Amino acid sequence: MKKKVALIGNGQVAEKVHIAYYNTREDIEIVAVVGATEENVKQFAARHNIPSFYTNAEEMYLVEKPDIISVCTPNRFHFDNVMQALKHNCDVLCEKPPAISAEDAKKMFEYAKQKGKILAYNFHHRFADDVTELKNKIDQGILGEIYFVKVTALRRNAIPGWGTFINKEAQGGGPLIDIGIHMLDAAMYVLGYPKVKKVTAKLFQKIGIKKSEGAFGSWDPKKYTVEDSLFSYIELENGGLIQLETSFALNLKLDAREKTIMNVELCGDEAGATMFPAEIYKDDKGELVSLFKREAADEDRHTKSMQAFVNRCLGGNDRLADGEEGYSIQKLVETIYQSAEKNESVEL
Repeated sequence: MKKKVALIGNGQVAEKVHIAYYNTREDIEIVAVVGATEENVKQFAARHNIPSFYTNAEEMYLVEKPDIISVCTPNRFHFDNVMQALKHNCDVLCEKPPAISAEDAKKMFEYAKQKGKILAYNFHHRFADDVTELKNKIDQGILGEIYFVKVTALRRNAIPGWGTFINKEAQGGGPLIDIGIHMLDAAMYVLGYPKVKKVTAKLFQKIGIKKSEGAFGSWDPKKYTVEDSLFSYIELENGGLIQLETSFALNLKLDAREKTIMNVELCGDEAGATMFPAEIYKDDKGELVSLFKREAADEDRHTKSMQAFVNRCLGGNDRLADGEEGYSIQKLVETIYQSAEKNESVEL
């Protein structure tokens, strides 16, 4: 019998990621979509041949009784929608970040555990083959003791001109909670989610409040309430250090082909590594020697993330970015923002 799936939210990620994948599975049936406005969600359902549409999620649950829910709403609605889906005994895949606050992320994790349901977050970058292969080699000890990690999620001038990305109340923040969190999760994942000791951060809001147009469209600078860029040092209990750089807009020189740099570099006492594309290298008498190298980064990350979630819902053992790790990364992001806003280091 096919698993019944419903989507909460009818935006771009629901269309291009969730529906696109679900339609490739013969063991999955999309039965409904819930949206904020009737005309928009009606058109969305018709465009994707979804049999039912709703503007009231509770009504959808009572009528459709879905098995699986994809939460594809703005960040501030994640908590309520995940909790409602769990209440109705559904397995849930929620877009990142888990929530606006760590407290909410913890409640989501604990409720999913109480209900015995799957809760996963779409941190799709960690599902790249690059990350899988790199983690395997890190676990084998090829890098030795990893003591410094550089996490990069930078855009020169690509503030999103759509959705609610420039609204702090709706999103919880800017580049850190949108793109920085992805690379931070990938780094923490390959490191085994080590415990954090102290965070020191600084954020800037210099460009989005002056300009109104960039590589990702236009925006109203008067409504720009998130950071342009944020920089942080994350001290680990094991003595290691993570340096984080993230921006929507920053006057730096990037390759003409690149609007965004998303990568993680790791330095161990035996070798170093870059995540995208995955490469491990070391010094040999002053010469750089490659120990392992992928010629190109795996771009099929969304598919692999969705596949892992569905497989787990069907009884598989695929690894997930689960509720517990979602809470951990949300807590770290929240602490980074606290440090930046207080202009002081914060201990965990």
